Amino acid sequence: MHEIGPGAHVYAAAGTAAAALILAHGAGAGQFHPFMVSYAGAIAAAGLDVVTFDFGYMEQKRRVPDKAPVLEARYLEVIDIARREVASAARALFIGGKSMGGRMATHVAAADAALPLAGLVLLGYPLHPPGRPETRRDAHLPRLGRPALFVQGSRDTFGTPEELRPVIDRMTPTPTLHVVDGGDHSFKVRGRSDIDAAVQQVIVGWIARQMSSGLPGAAGPG
Repeated sequence: MHEIGPGAHVYAAAGTAAAALILAHGAGAGQFHPFMVSYAGAIAAAGLDVVTFDFGYMEQKRRVPDKAPVLEARYLEVIDIARREVASAARALFIGGKSMGGRMATHVAAADAALPLAGLVLLGYPLHPPGRPETRRDAHLPRLGRPALFVQGSRDTFGTPEELRPVIDRMTPTPTLHVVDGGDHSFKVRGRSDIDAAVQQVIVGWIARQMSSGLPGAAGPG
């Protein structure tokens, strides 16, 4: 791992990576949380470059996240850094993140159909705050217009797979929904220690399938 720009780091694949993935952290923990480090390291070891970063409030050690426009602006800044500093990001760039980080990725993608993105990886999408299912965060999702992978725990209090499915049915192209049976918002399953490795393999396999199918958001060589 090394820094590629202000607060942004890349976990570089051992060989020449065909694509890059930006993973943004959730609301309560930054890019060096064990969850983020584990996922970035494992995905990089599987052959993809992975970029992580901290949103501004996290860098400044504030507990409350900034408003969405500030978070989105930071995400766009990191996309620019990645495309400039990571060769694979110029070939095919996926974006996403954990919970709030993934939600901000969807806002960025939905706001600009011309942004060259190959797809989105959304880990524990926060469809609504816990206990407030009426406060939905899905109005923009049908405007994504790119392939998307939703990984959702069946016990996620921020939105269950059953709550997500009607949203996914309205989206084009139809996203992939991977359900972590028994998993909570961070995919923890009682009595299981192999879940994260399995989810990481799902992410790598899904990206590989997008690459082999001919990506609308992927640039040509160089």
